[in-house]
Amino acid sequence: MRRAEPVQLRRTPSRRLRASARAMAALLAVGVMLALAGGVASAQTGDTAASGLSTPGATAATLEQCVTSVVQSERSATFMGEMTAIPGTSKMSMRIDVQERAAGEPEYHVLSAPGLGVWRAADPKVKVYKYLKQVTNLSAAASYRALVRFRWIGAKGRVIRRAERLTTRCLQPATPPEPQPVPTTPPPEGSASQPAPGAAG
Repeated sequence: MRRAEPVQLRRTPSRRLRASARAMAALLAVGVMLALAGGVASAQTGDTAASGLSTPGATAATLEQCVTSVVQSERSATFMGEMTAIPGTSKMSMRIDVQERAAGEPEYHVLSAPGLGVWRAADPKVKVYKYLKQVTNLSAAASYRALVRFRWIGAKGRVIRRAERLTTRCLQPATPPEPQPVPTTPPPEGSASQPAPGAAG
């Protein structure tokens, strides 16, 4: 099994707008692929057990770890995909796209960062392929999930089957507001302490 590949997200004001546009294009591309490509398994949602896969062509997509914190740099989510070979498979490959939905947003959008959304191939003749992806520096309040895509490639380099699954969500709750200092009230005018009666002047 491959170790988790960490990806640290970088936040810029314009990145979310660019990511939303890419997400719409990606969804359209997926819709065309599912409609036209032969041998495509339909997308499935759910956290399927990612160990013990033995059926040829079985797939799983799981949220392996969801770390919450009041410190943004310490928040992370780790996703895993798993697939098994089918007859005629020469090589298997997998792609993990991480999606984000911030509080108040109606839909998820695809995050763009180096190392995300890249096809990773297993070594030839591997029968069970597992691939992990970790993202860090997550925003709050927001939820994260992964769309895991699977491809089985034949001896001539041609894709003989495709499938995809969605993981469950990693929810990053809103961070509590920082405590504000209690304002100090100055004493009213004329309230300065007076010498006690009979005190020496």
